[in-house]
Amino acid sequence: MANNIENSEVDLDLPPQKELKPGLYLVATPIGNLRDITLRALDVLKAVDVIACEDTRTSGKLLSFYNVKKPLLPYHDHNADEQRPHLISRIQKGEKVALISDAGMPLISDPGYKLVRDCQEQDIYITSLPGANAPLMALQLSGLPTNAFSFLGFLPAKSKARCTVLEEWQESASPLIIFESANRLDDTLMDMKAVLGDRACTVVRELTKYFEDVWPGKISDHIDRIARDGQPKGEIVIVVAGKDAASQTFDLDALLTRELERSSLREAVQAVTEMTGLSRKVVYDAALKLKA
Repeated sequence: MANNIENSEVDLDLPPQKELKPGLYLVATPIGNLRDITLRALDVLKAVDVIACEDTRTSGKLLSFYNVKKPLLPYHDHNADEQRPHLISRIQKGEKVALISDAGMPLISDPGYKLVRDCQEQDIYITSLPGANAPLMALQLSGLPTNAFSFLGFLPAKSKARCTVLEEWQESASPLIIFESANRLDDTLMDMKAVLGDRACTVVRELTKYFEDVWPGKISDHIDRIARDGQPKGEIVIVVAGKDAASQTFDLDALLTRELERSSLREAVQAVTEMTGLSRKVVYDAALKLKA
């Protein structure tokens, strides 16, 4: 009998939030959809004495949505050296401090690691509250192998410097995850194709937001798309295949033909996707052409 969740009694009793001890609390925040925050994160944000954040205006909107009324203290690249001793002093006096970023996990392409390091040196309690994370979401949606990956953050804005970084990673066998602004996407993709070759690549746009969009394919597919449709808008994550998957030589039709002879379409696509490292869409489209 199907389990009717709406009509069944579900025990939603949660253990009470323990009283926080003085320390630094690294709290993940939503990357777009405001509902992507954990109950524990809300408990901690309401219990700390002060919340350190990149932009008080951005964080203020989130906290206002959840009726969290705590002092906000700006902590960003331009004032971090000045603020770190102040935050550590407050914790040493018995206060609880939360560190949040504008979106996602603190310290991931955001300031904060020096604060963690200095707290460790002072034997200050530190803990992390997990949550929304754009790089991992993009990797999930890419259709590329997920057993290992490298996160590069934002590449340099200038083409020469960008190519230099890409050259350092062109031998990597695992997927590369890259942040990029929409207005530089086509330039970055062209540099990636020139340095890495025309690899399998997924472009993910506006994660968790209303216009979330996922583009599977190859680097050249996305260059052609932008030339045809114009630059996209929003926040971009690129996931590109590692060298091994991109440099393998194989006959895709032959592999699919062999697998289709002994398994279903779905199973054949899954098997060939894992063998080649290509995106599932590329393999699936090829399989449909063979079946036709």
